[in-house]
Amino acid sequence: MEKSMSKAMNFRELGLFGFIILLAILVQLRNPNFLTLENIDDLLTNTAILSILAIGMMLVIVTRGIDLSVGSTLALSGMITALTVSKFPDLHPLLAILLGTLIGLISGSILGILVSKVGILPIIATLGMMNVYRGLTFTISGGKWISAHQMPESFKNIATGSVLGINTLIFVALIIYAVSYYFINHTRTGRQIYAVGSNPESAKISGIHNDRILWLIYTVMGGLSGLAGVLWVAKFASAQGDTAMGYELSVIAACVLGGVSIAGGSGKISGIILGSLLLGILNNALPLLNISPFWQMAIQGTVILIAVLVNALVKRSVERNHLLGRRI
Repeated sequence: MEKSMSKAMNFRELGLFGFIILLAILVQLRNPNFLTLENIDDLLTNTAILSILAIGMMLVIVTRGIDLSVGSTLALSGMITALTVSKFPDLHPLLAILLGTLIGLISGSILGILVSKVGILPIIATLGMMNVYRGLTFTISGGKWISAHQMPESFKNIATGSVLGINTLIFVALIIYAVSYYFINHTRTGRQIYAVGSNPESAKISGIHNDRILWLIYTVMGGLSGLAGVLWVAKFASAQGDTAMGYELSVIAACVLGGVSIAGGSGKISGIILGSLLLGILNNALPLLNISPFWQMAIQGTVILIAVLVNALVKRSVERNHLLGRRI
C-alpha cells in the first residue's frame, strides 16, 4: 500500500512539474518579461517566505491538524522585531532574526499546549489564537505603521543581501528545506510525525507520545512563522497591524497543491517545493498578463480545486488497486 502510494505521489509530482514548465512557457509567450532574470529573482524571493511557512504547515497537516494563526504570528513577530530595531538601530541583524523566531516559538508553543495538552481541536485553537495574536499586534503598535525610514539599513539588507551569491531569503529557504528533509527522513521523530498522522491510536499503542509530537510540530510552525515575520518586514520595509492577513490560506493552498493530504499521514518536501513554486508563478504571472484581481482569485481557486480532485482520485485509485491485489 505504501509503495503504491509512493509511486502515485511521484507520478503526481512529475505531472505537477510538467504543468509548471508548460505554464511558464505559455506565460512567456504572452509576456516576454516573465522569464527575465529580474522577474525570476523577484518570483523566487517572493516564494521563499511562502515555502518556509509551507514546510511547517505540511507537518501540521500531516498530523491531521491545521494552523490558521500563521499570518497573525508572522505579523506579531514582525511588528515586535520592527519596533525593536527602530529603537535600537545598532542591533545586529542575526539578533533581530533570533528575536522574531523566539517570539514565533513562544506563540507556537502556546498553541501546541492548547492542542496537545488541553485537547482543543486545532481549527478552534488556532482560530482563537489567530485573533489574539492579531489583536496583540495592533495593541503593541498602537495601530501605527513602522515604515522604511524607521528601520536601519542593516535590517533591511536582510532581504536584499546575499550569501554565497544567493539572495538571503532564498538561501534561508534552502537551509530550512535541507534541515527539514533530513529531519523528516532520517530521524526517529520525523518518522513518528507521520505515524501519528497515519494512525494516532496505533502510534500511541506503539509507544509514541502523541502529545509531545503535536506540541513539537505546532512549536516548529510558530518558529518558522516568527522567522518569516522578520524576513517579511525586512523585504517590504514595513510592519503593519494587518500584515499577512489571510496569508495562512495561501500557505495551506501551497500544501494542497504539493499533494499534502488533508486527511493526514501524507506529504513530501519535493511536493511542497513544487506547490509553493506553482502558487508563486500564479501570483507573479497573472498580473503580468493584465488579468483582473477578481479573475486572479478565481483562477487560483480553480487550480487548487483541481489539485484536491487529483489528490482524491490518486488516493482512491491506489486504495482500489490495493484491495484488488489482496483479493487476488
